[in-house]
Amino acid sequence: MKFLVILVLFFFFAKFDAIRYDLQGDVSRTMTVSKNGRGQFSTVQQAIDSIPSNNAWWIRILINHGVYYEKVTIPQDKPYIILEGNPNHLTTIEFGDAGSVVDSPTFKAHADNFVAKNIVFKNTYDHLITLEPNGRKTTWAPATAIDGDKASFYNCTFISLQDTLSDAQGRHYFYDCNIQGAIDFIWGNGQSIYEKCQITSLVHKLGQNSGYITAQGRERPEETTGFVFKDCHVRGSGPIMLGRAYRAYARVLFSGTYMENIVTPQGWSEWQVKPVDSITFSEAKCSGPGADMSHRIAWEKKLSDEEVEQLTNTASFINQDGWLEKQPH
Repeated sequence: MKFLVILVLFFFFAKFDAIRYDLQGDVSRTMTVSKNGRGQFSTVQQAIDSIPSNNAWWIRILINHGVYYEKVTIPQDKPYIILEGNPNHLTTIEFGDAGSVVDSPTFKAHADNFVAKNIVFKNTYDHLITLEPNGRKTTWAPATAIDGDKASFYNCTFISLQDTLSDAQGRHYFYDCNIQGAIDFIWGNGQSIYEKCQITSLVHKLGQNSGYITAQGRERPEETTGFVFKDCHVRGSGPIMLGRAYRAYARVLFSGTYMENIVTPQGWSEWQVKPVDSITFSEAKCSGPGADMSHRIAWEKKLSDEEVEQLTNTASFINQDGWLEKQPH
């Protein structure tokens, strides 16, 4: 009897260790999506739907090159999913919808532990010509909305004009990505680092005076959220502001970033936040003609070297528990 108990415990802990190892980076299964019929699925959503709820193993979905015209949602109860496009060809998920930051995004990731690689997420809606029934121009047209924790994106592109990337909540990491838009095209209350990313302004498509890159939504001083742009490149058409305060304690830092001559001299806007003392908008060691701070707003924060390090260091700002290393790469 004693031997039987020991044997049962051995297999229990062996299984537990296997699961723990898997969640630290081992891929248990790979499935393929292809528009030409050579994959297991013809749409991305079909592949996601096939994954059981409360999945506890990393599953990779390889998406062959092509344009997949569909809305895609990863529900909250389907963690540990990797979407990977073809690195040698464009893999695009696109749809055209607007008017709702909840229902209009082309791609939504609600689950924790998510990875995307080599994918273009696009909202094709053109809000300059599309009108609501009352004649008013519809504007909100997110390409992607993320509200799960521990999501990472590598070599991905996000395209729309307004509210392109809803970085709503959770800890997120973007590396070598391209985010394109004109108004508030990176917005929300996420706790995120954007490293070596292209921040591409499309203000020329709006036909108006200026646009805004960020609209960060930190609401309370004790919240650890904020957007950090590390070694990025601000480019495209202007004039564009680096951000405006979506909520009272908005926090955005551009560090080591090259800025083309498209950034407005004042750089930032408080929007409707009063007083401005609660806002943390800052730049550190940026370069390029757009990084001239001689005419920036007077209330821009000058952070210490230690504060900048705390925010730009992946380990201290978003990766305290080592989740990035546990994800498959």
